[in-house]
Amino acid sequence: MGCFTLGWLVAVLVWIVVVCAVVAIFRLLLPFVLSWLGVAGDLVMRIINIILAAIVIIFVIYLVYDLIMCMGPGMPRLR
Repeated sequence: MGCFTLGWLVAVLVWIVVVCAVVAIFRLLLPFVLSWLGVAGDLVMRIINIILAAIVIIFVIYLVYDLIMCMGPGMPRLR
């Protein structure tokens, strides 16, 4: 699949929706599941939120890298 084609755009949008949905489901279900832990559950939820944020940031970095690679044969050299 070529870069910046309609099929590529659809694939990127589907991945964005999937990642957002998974993050939203985790954020909804985990406090409910961890509520019986009390204070420790709050700590675990904060840790899981950090992990989810890291996953989303890695996804964004991958997307930006893919967009830059589609612009040309490679990154221009910086002086």
